[in-house]
Amino acid sequence: MREANILFSLIFALAVDVSAQTKKPVSAEEAKMNTFISKLMTKMTIDEKIGQLNLPSSGDITTGQANSSDIGKKIRAGQVGGLFNIKGVEKIAAVQKVAVEESRLKIPLLFGMDVIHGYNTVFPIPLGMSATWDMYAVEKSARIAAIEASASGINWTFSPMVDISRDPRWGRISEGNGEDAYLGSAIAKAMVKGYQGDLKSNNQILACVKHYALYGAAEAGRDYNTTDMSKVRMYNEYLPPYKAAVDAGAASIMASFNEVDGIPATGSKWLMTEVLRNQWGFKGFVVTDYTGIPEMIAHGMGDLQTVSALALNAGVDMDMVGEGFLGTLKKSLAEKKVNIEQINRACRLILQAKYKLGLFENPYKFCDVKRAETEVFTPQNRQAAREIASESFVLLKNQNNVLPLKKTGTIGLIGPLADNTANMYGTWSVAALFDKSITVLQGMKNAVGDNAKILTARGSNFLADSVMEHRYVNIHNKTYARDSRTEEELIKEAVNVAKKSDVVVAVLGEGSEFTGESSSVTDIQIPQTQKNLLKALAQTGKPVVLVLFTGRPLALNWENENIPAILNVWFPGSEAGNAISDVLFGDVNPSGKLSATFPQNVGQVPIFYAHKNTGRPLADGKWFEKFRSNYLDVSNEPLYPFGYGLSYTTFTYGDIKLSSNTLTKGKSITATIAITNNGTTGGKEVVQLYTRDLVGSITRPVKELKGFQKIYLKAGETKNVTFSISEQDLKFYNSDLKFVAEPGDFKIFIGTNSRDVKEASFSLK
Repeated sequence: MREANILFSLIFALAVDVSAQTKKPVSAEEAKMNTFISKLMTKMTIDEKIGQLNLPSSGDITTGQANSSDIGKKIRAGQVGGLFNIKGVEKIAAVQKVAVEESRLKIPLLFGMDVIHGYNTVFPIPLGMSATWDMYAVEKSARIAAIEASASGINWTFSPMVDISRDPRWGRISEGNGEDAYLGSAIAKAMVKGYQGDLKSNNQILACVKHYALYGAAEAGRDYNTTDMSKVRMYNEYLPPYKAAVDAGAASIMASFNEVDGIPATGSKWLMTEVLRNQWGFKGFVVTDYTGIPEMIAHGMGDLQTVSALALNAGVDMDMVGEGFLGTLKKSLAEKKVNIEQINRACRLILQAKYKLGLFENPYKFCDVKRAETEVFTPQNRQAAREIASESFVLLKNQNNVLPLKKTGTIGLIGPLADNTANMYGTWSVAALFDKSITVLQGMKNAVGDNAKILTARGSNFLADSVMEHRYVNIHNKTYARDSRTEEELIKEAVNVAKKSDVVVAVLGEGSEFTGESSSVTDIQIPQTQKNLLKALAQTGKPVVLVLFTGRPLALNWENENIPAILNVWFPGSEAGNAISDVLFGDVNPSGKLSATFPQNVGQVPIFYAHKNTGRPLADGKWFEKFRSNYLDVSNEPLYPFGYGLSYTTFTYGDIKLSSNTLTKGKSITATIAITNNGTTGGKEVVQLYTRDLVGSITRPVKELKGFQKIYLKAGETKNVTFSISEQDLKFYNSDLKFVAEPGDFKIFIGTNSRDVKEASFSLK
């Protein structure tokens, strides 16, 4: 009883002390955690504290290697805080056993992995997920991913990636949520919630928000390249999704590779401490990206000891793979290049994450061997993946209602992606079960049964150049056997199939690894050999449906002019073929909307809807006018605007009705619009709300997304959709980086995409 009273007194005293410093009450649970960690840290040597900051990659070691490997020796010596790239309960349990039974202080490990858009059950790539505009679906995909990954022993995912990108040359645009800060922020919150929950159960895992910051704005769209922009643009257009994830309680943040204001993000105290912790109040820990610390040497920031000290001083807590912390911090401490308070801070934050996961109470919390039997790649999870994938597809064109297809007659299915198991998933599908993927051919067979005949032909390879194709395709355990026939022979076979068919479905585009890390390109068209095939198919006179696989916005001018129907399916995941068939045959009405603008050609890049006006703006719909801001060769307009996506039905928008034309401080007004389904089939529509601040102390975008609702309307049904607009919705960061709403006149736009809108006006008083 006396010991209990002493413990309670310690907890109460610490709670009072922390509360006095932060001016916020500390719960008994948090105070208990702080006391536990403080007591543990008094027992730790400086080497053990630095060891907690070390995150090596184990590789997928066998259970027998857990003791004998170099990693095992370091774990036993207290030199490892966590591992990544190891999966499987037996393997992880064996490694955890070394940490908690053979190391001096028995501190458990974190186990992380790039669980980006699903685990064994793979969902659409993040760019595709963002095209659903469905936050319930986004959160559900993260929830299922967390359940499956945790059933394999993983307790930390390096996701969500929330980098805003307006440059489709950048390969990692596929991993993000597109070009818009508002939509990106909503998705960031949903992903964090889906992964983490309250971190109480063994199927909730730590989220890691990446890549902080501005990684998606790399110059020339070239991966790892420099980023340079004004702070006004940072705060208004690029930083909001990171902050939204922090506000949602994200447990960890990953530093980006690029430099910001002349300093690599990994060494930026302004980013990691001033903005992240002081301005946003982030309480979790910061981890570098893979070898982020030693890479600062090539940036020109100093030797390994110097850059390691720079990272710690900046506010980085964990070193992924580089081992700069492990090898140099003790020396830097002796030379007073870092101080013990910084090491203690970082160590405490890592230990807090482990405590919140419940690892000190049960180090094997995520090592239940029975869970995988009933919780991974289940029929229910696969059905969710199928339904969500079908909502991500964007119908770009449907001339003369070529789609939906009939489940009768003869269908020509042609293209290198028509019957391709490895390339249904997209990049970062590290746990995908390639042998169980549903190809487009299999999905169509499932859909039509014996009612229709399906003829097939490859038609082309991915690329004409075999060496280039190998670079693009055969990586990350994904292989695709190249057809040795000539381009002419492949096209001839495909044309013969087309001539025998009532309709042609051409499944073309990019392979899984055409986008993703280190997959930047300067040409964003469909590869020429595939385009040659498509032209030959179009010349047969048969109706052609282009099913487009892509991880980035592509330039599709020729396709848009010459192909009657185009369905963009991104990379749909495990249930690709079934989901694609659901939409092709009309069992699901497509409802995806673009989260990134599609340009006419690469020369328009970067192109995005929320641009500024110049002093010589070109009027909407105009081209060409001398001495105005435009091009000689193409118009300023995108091929497909942000928010764009067609349906098998037609939605009509009424006029906007405002509850008032004046908005006063502390109040709100409502905007209501009637949406009618004038078609013969039910469907979902994403109703989008944009505003424009007509006069500001700094220049303001021509439109900004401020709300959206995804609704379902039966054929002939009308619904009133209402949005509430407050002063908060009109705030922006001014030139002093103050978050303000300035009185004046505003426009409000509601429509089916960022271009096709109804508008009204109001004033903020």
